Amino acid sequence: MKMAELISHIYQDNVGRWIIQSNEEHSVGVTRLASRFAGEFGMSEWGKVLGQLHDKGKESHAFQQHIKKESGYEPDIKVCGNYNHAFIGGVLARKLYGKSADIFFVNQIVSHHTGLHDYDEIEGILNQDIPAEVNINIGKEKLNVPAFKIQTNDFHHLARMMFSCLVDADFLDTEAFMDKESSMLRRNKATLYELLPLLENKLKDLKAKADNSNVNAIRNQVQQQCIKMSDTEIGFYSLTVPTGGGKTLSSLVWAMKHAIRNGQKRIIIAIPYTSIIVQTASVLRSIFGEENVLEHHSNVDPEHIKDDRLQEKMKLATENWDYPIIVTTNVQLFESMFSNKPSVCRKLHNIVNSVIILDEVQTLPMDYLQPVVDSLKTYHKLFNVSFLFTTASQPVLSGLIEGCNPKAVFKGIDHITEIIPCEFKLHDKLRRVKLSINNEGRTYDEVAEMLSKHKRVLCIVNTRRDARELYARLPQEGITLHLSKMMCPAHISETLDKLKKALKDDTNEVIRVVSTQLIEAGVDLDFPVVYRQEAGLDSVLQAAGRCNREGKNGLSTTYVFSLSKEHNLPRGDMQVANNARLSLSAEMDWFAPKAMTSYFKQLYCRKECFDVKGMKHYLYNPKEICFATAAKEFQMIVDNGINVIVCWRNSFELIQQLLEKGPSYMLIRKLSKYIVNITKTDFKTLLDMGVVSEKKEGLFVVDYKQQYDEHIGLRIDNNWANEVLIQ
Repeated sequence: MKMAELISHIYQDNVGRWIIQSNEEHSVGVTRLASRFAGEFGMSEWGKVLGQLHDKGKESHAFQQHIKKESGYEPDIKVCGNYNHAFIGGVLARKLYGKSADIFFVNQIVSHHTGLHDYDEIEGILNQDIPAEVNINIGKEKLNVPAFKIQTNDFHHLARMMFSCLVDADFLDTEAFMDKESSMLRRNKATLYELLPLLENKLKDLKAKADNSNVNAIRNQVQQQCIKMSDTEIGFYSLTVPTGGGKTLSSLVWAMKHAIRNGQKRIIIAIPYTSIIVQTASVLRSIFGEENVLEHHSNVDPEHIKDDRLQEKMKLATENWDYPIIVTTNVQLFESMFSNKPSVCRKLHNIVNSVIILDEVQTLPMDYLQPVVDSLKTYHKLFNVSFLFTTASQPVLSGLIEGCNPKAVFKGIDHITEIIPCEFKLHDKLRRVKLSINNEGRTYDEVAEMLSKHKRVLCIVNTRRDARELYARLPQEGITLHLSKMMCPAHISETLDKLKKALKDDTNEVIRVVSTQLIEAGVDLDFPVVYRQEAGLDSVLQAAGRCNREGKNGLSTTYVFSLSKEHNLPRGDMQVANNARLSLSAEMDWFAPKAMTSYFKQLYCRKECFDVKGMKHYLYNPKEICFATAAKEFQMIVDNGINVIVCWRNSFELIQQLLEKGPSYMLIRKLSKYIVNITKTDFKTLLDMGVVSEKKEGLFVVDYKQQYDEHIGLRIDNNWANEVLIQ
């Protein structure tokens, strides 16, 4: 390569030679990838424009001086002028395609290192002159009109998708030059067509081993119906199956066959709780192998992967989701859809032509229901995504969704096809539980006394404090367990594993568990008796799903109880949900789908707003889209607490490694298993007690080992604050 060529990237190899990627080579590579990515939704030429223009600014003398100086190639060279390069491609895009190009070209190009800007910042960025040495003689591409019809609330998603195509193409081409080993690890992914036989063999094996129980017969019926209904067009589907009906594998076989039928490339399973993700991902890995299932969430455990090469491969895949099967959180999925950051938006173009399973869909936050449902409709219409809503408690997401405020109205999904027909009457066939509801307020002592009368019992409560208080009052005999988010994720996982093993051992006569709702949905447990503190009907039925799960005890009972006023009553959204349940007729069949429909209508009509942060004001006017502001505001989980690392197992060894060697991807992942999120009041209490310290900026550690209890997790020995921290 001639040294006079313009440099895009440069590094020194291990024998001291300077290896250079020319700007022309990089632009060609990015153009090829961005065009291919955008071609997945019919906008290949648009992606080509982004690739061609994004790094034109690197032709400036100032940038060439800058890269030579920073790389060490010419450390003494003087940098003259502004070396920022991204704005130049944006100015050229405006000149070539007019102001209307701002939303699809200009913002993406000027933002490809920093993140998409609010509309009112663009003019200031473009108000700069293109250096004379930059070649501006560029042909204008003939752009096709997209095949889909774009509405006002679609533009921001399409703009973000174009951004995704550019930034991932830029990252990948740069990596292929700078880090060939990592680039090679991204290759050779299995297709869904290749993976389907592994699932079919697993299902045959399970069927051969299953007994002839009524529950297994129904699970097989559900599975066969999913196979039958997979031969359908891209669209919206729901799978409403009572707990214990085998919806996890049935939804997966539907998704795989549906995706193959429609030429879709991957399956994304979005789940609200990390406890369910860990369980689901483990099942999927046992079927498809470690190399085909990406588990992407904050508490993922890297230690289950023994192969260092595979660990690195999965780390790379979290960057852009280029994997056939992905298991992630609702928060990760939806916050990515509303992000403006290059590192987060990289994955978006790989959602195109996929099937998304939204598990436990009833947990979608009502405060964000309008922008979330609108995003589902856009991804279906523009990006060929099919959605499957799975739950035992199907919410109302179609038709007109109305709140108590006349302005709190929005149009839901036009049509959702239910896979299980009404005539199956699964709620009757899988009826293994009845509800016994008592609204008389009870004390902690009274509830503990009721629990103590049962040998095997699960009690689910609303707050951490309730869990701690009830656990403290139970007789410490047999296996008595506490579960709440005062325990770190590693402790919770360990306790759940212990519980699952204990339940399978008939010699364990006494097993009593008090838990917050972290155990409520998706965790495969079976108790003869369950108690649930008053809550919304969806939560009550999810709790009932842990009772007599296999149907071996005839008709069992789930008891719904209330705490007396001096204890914690439901607050906030939990109180609204509980009131919606209380408004329903006591004579209603709680397990019938009609009851759930009535409940959600009652719940919605109590809401003042379904777009609490006003996303429509930031995003639904195509000429005034505020990407940065919307990304900042769209937080599905408002974290008002503080994370502290606790002393559990080898956490202190990991902290020492962090202090000595600095942070790394794998080390941070490992440390995330030992974090507890607490209120600011409780944090201050620990500070005043002198048991917490800041090891690095923002890294707080509870140093005092006795502060972490092996049964209940992190203790706040001073009086508990009145604040209620759910879960």
